[in-house]
Amino acid sequence: MRTPEQVLEIVNCLEAEYPDADCTLDFKHDYELLFSVRLAAQCTDERVNQITPALFARYPTLEDYAAADQSEMERYVHSCGFFRAKARDIIACANVLLTKHNGKVPDTMEELVALPGVGRKTANLILGDLYKKPGSVVVDTHMIRLSNRMGLVDNLKDPSKIEAELRKLLPPERSADFCHRIVYHGRAVCDARAPRCEACCVKHVCQTFSGK
Repeated sequence: MRTPEQVLEIVNCLEAEYPDADCTLDFKHDYELLFSVRLAAQCTDERVNQITPALFARYPTLEDYAAADQSEMERYVHSCGFFRAKARDIIACANVLLTKHNGKVPDTMEELVALPGVGRKTANLILGDLYKKPGSVVVDTHMIRLSNRMGLVDNLKDPSKIEAELRKLLPPERSADFCHRIVYHGRAVCDARAPRCEACCVKHVCQTFSGK
């Protein structure tokens, strides 16, 4: 595990390395981000951004999603994988947003995870990106890998446990952006199979590198 000073150094270094890190999904409306995150499950953001322009054009309003034919929507989201479940969840979610939330994406963890197809990872992203709520921690595959490698957590694989530990460690007002920077760093440097440790901006405080 890293000390509080080392954790802050990791946060500062990644902020300096990726100053403009942000959510890489394209959207205009709050529900479009919600649906895009659902599509991104076990799929890349790049692929999602390739298919959402046609999806958003076909269903320009939340009411259009709620009334959509599932088999037709499946054709729009097919290349994202798990297209049947994703189309079903998007349609169901649109209906819940309209009937229970006046067409607005809710801003609490409890209400978000009650939506069809929404788990804590999605809920935290919505809370951090849409509502700028401090302490939002998105635990995806990059976060699982890098938080363990860097020593932010100690050999944890359960996303909920990693989230709980990171909430204790990270400055709350910087945690959402930190999660985006972890994704950028995981793609650019700390690859799953071949991490480029010599090019890493946090190698001086990384548990894995310091043990070499």
